[in-house]
Amino acid sequence: MIPELETGGAERTTVDIAAALVAAGHRALVASAGGRLVTELEALGAKHITLPLATKSPWRIWRNAGTLARIVERERVDLLHARSRAPAWSTLIAARRTARPFVTTYHGIYKQTNALKGLYNSVMVRGDVVIANSRYTADLIAERHPFAADRLTVIHRGSDLGGLAPHAVSDARRNALRQAWGIAPETPVILNLARLTGWKGQTVLIDALARLASTNPDAAWTAILAGDDQGRRDYSQMLRARIAAAGLADRIRLPGHCADVAAALALADVSVVASTEPEAFGRAAVEAQAASVPIIATDLGGARETVLAPPEVTEEARTGWRVPAGDASALADALDEVLALDAGTRTDVTARALRHVSARFSREAMCGATLAIYDRLIDNCRAGSKHG
Repeated sequence: MIPELETGGAERTTVDIAAALVAAGHRALVASAGGRLVTELEALGAKHITLPLATKSPWRIWRNAGTLARIVERERVDLLHARSRAPAWSTLIAARRTARPFVTTYHGIYKQTNALKGLYNSVMVRGDVVIANSRYTADLIAERHPFAADRLTVIHRGSDLGGLAPHAVSDARRNALRQAWGIAPETPVILNLARLTGWKGQTVLIDALARLASTNPDAAWTAILAGDDQGRRDYSQMLRARIAAAGLADRIRLPGHCADVAAALALADVSVVASTEPEAFGRAAVEAQAASVPIIATDLGGARETVLAPPEVTEEARTGWRVPAGDASALADALDEVLALDAGTRTDVTARALRHVSARFSREAMCGATLAIYDRLIDNCRAGSKHG
């Protein structure tokens, strides 16, 4: 259960787990309000059920719970897994009505400014197992909801590391995207893959790029800020105005949603995560390292697990660069340093980064750990039913 299947880490994980279930010989049903990933989901052999799970209306949440309970019985569903708060409330009710195991995954750092918000968020820790997508997220859950500590486990977000490798991307894919984005051959590419919203830090990156252009006007580069504004037109228009005011309209592109992340990374000379608030995990940072692209990320949240950098590790163990959030000057300096790396140093850093993410953040490891939880909960439920 997830609000929509448009784009994002939770949505991609939903598709990955559904594919793993089908590959293991199970049936996978996904309920959401729909979106661009539905076609891919169904092509993998999963079934999509359209429900208005994005709603926060108490009445709709209650109605969705009844619908889910009927689906569980009709389809003989063994286990329910929710990946967002509003659907989780419906799922919790349905799971209790049908006596099915209930799993939640805490994908985000939900704001918790008052007791009512805390109650709303608490549904994400009411599962029989609560999955945190990073150690950072797990620590936050334990601090906010101590009662859930014994049901909490960390499963890092996994990516298709093999599909991100440079050799996995054909010249045709690279060239098609280069042409679509209007990037001249041999021009260094600075890439930011993130939906267009304020906390993702696009304004900080634009300011950093303006500084970079000012301090090193002869350096050639093109910056791609690829992401969907998801209806936030005022924000995307503000970004374009900021780019124009900096005199960088010919060097910074906002092409919208990127469907071929691997090809985008294959074009990139450096990838930037500029978020101004903590990322619960930070898939973009992992995917850049898997693609052998130097990564610069803000020193917040999950990035401290995914991007190794001094002072936590030695210079010889560095897998990327971390800069203070919101600091355009520091980001500009890091960009200048990365773009000036000699070939040997660049290769050393990216090779370490690839080893780092391959050992910890593969899609196979994530799916295997998740399906093991499913098996355990289902076995326990069946054993309890027999004893009852």
